[in-house]
Amino acid sequence: MSNSASSHRLDQSSDRPDRQLHLSLHHVTILVRDQDRSLRFYLDQLGFNLFIDVRNESGDRWVAVAPPDGIAILALVTPRPDSDEYKLIGRSRDVVFVTEDVTAKFHQWRESGVRFHHPPQATPWGGTFTRFEDPDGNCFVLMGRDEVSQGIDAQRRAVAEKLEAERRAAQELEIAKQVQARLFPQTLPALRTLDYAGICLQAREVGGDYYDFLNLGRQQLGLVIGDISGKGIAAALLMAHLQANLRSQCVIAWDQPQRLLRSVNKLFYENTADNAYATLFFAEYDDRARRLRYANCGHLSALLLRSDNTLERLDSTGTVLGLFSEWDCSIAEREIFSGDTLALYTDGITESFNNAGDEFGEQRLIEALRRNRDLSPEALLASIVDDVQHFSPYEQHDDITLIVAKCTQDQ
Repeated sequence: MSNSASSHRLDQSSDRPDRQLHLSLHHVTILVRDQDRSLRFYLDQLGFNLFIDVRNESGDRWVAVAPPDGIAILALVTPRPDSDEYKLIGRSRDVVFVTEDVTAKFHQWRESGVRFHHPPQATPWGGTFTRFEDPDGNCFVLMGRDEVSQGIDAQRRAVAEKLEAERRAAQELEIAKQVQARLFPQTLPALRTLDYAGICLQAREVGGDYYDFLNLGRQQLGLVIGDISGKGIAAALLMAHLQANLRSQCVIAWDQPQRLLRSVNKLFYENTADNAYATLFFAEYDDRARRLRYANCGHLSALLLRSDNTLERLDSTGTVLGLFSEWDCSIAEREIFSGDTLALYTDGITESFNNAGDEFGEQRLIEALRRNRDLSPEALLASIVDDVQHFSPYEQHDDITLIVAKCTQDQ
């Protein structure tokens, strides 16, 4: 094989990328004497849409119109009077418009003042056509045939089916959003020594973050926050699965939190895909003893801001849920005093980033807690979320979930 043949073959192979490159016709140029007059013809008489009307850097005006389907674009160009192109105004003969009913379109346009050469005529190839002119004498063909009508009808059906599928999907997603909203706590069990609140702002209609307040009886409250692997509907289904497991098993949690979490892990492992998992922070607060027992299952460290402004991190005591059949964790304990503030959160807060690519981070969260520690839990939640959204004002990429609990004097 010669070198030239090899080179040609290499050039050919480079023209065949792995993916199909986009290619479409941008516009057809129509030379006109007066762009405003032509615009009135195309917009008012033919019912076209204005595609663009701007002036470029040289001061020339760029005007383009499109038929209602928007597929074809006609650029209405006014050449300079002293140019060769100016002599070509009115000589366009090559643009063909297609409709499923030539006769109906003929009557509609003729009533709006469009000048036709003749009424619709049959063609030897089984179609119908006529010709019309714009104000400059440019001539266009309006045609149709059975195959075209069938194609247009098929296209309309496909578009209608797509729109209906999108409408149903949006409706189902809205229902899923409402259902998931009901999975978050609807009531807060009353405690004497703890004020608390939670919030979840989802990045999509549904998401994989989870928080809960569980009434464990005997003046004990379960505080739960979790983050499911993945996003969207799949994560939302796993979130509902984890919530159901926790709530159904929490009757054993008041004195055996390890047993509870082992059971939850077993159910999660056996009933989800191999790569599905969740980080979870589970805490049990005893309202009488002001004691917090907790297990951090691969989740972000909870923040315990003491009344003297010192900070304690409640770090991991076990690995994530759902990846291992044999699983266990340890239980840690903290005594909670009046004036202490506990914050549980997901990475949608700390990993929110700004234009420079900087993350909001744990330190900004700590500063926000310290700065607003005198606020009620609800107001403190709102303040932190406001800080995050001001720091990262654009599209939210992950769910933002936060629990704040403040220990108080006996009420």
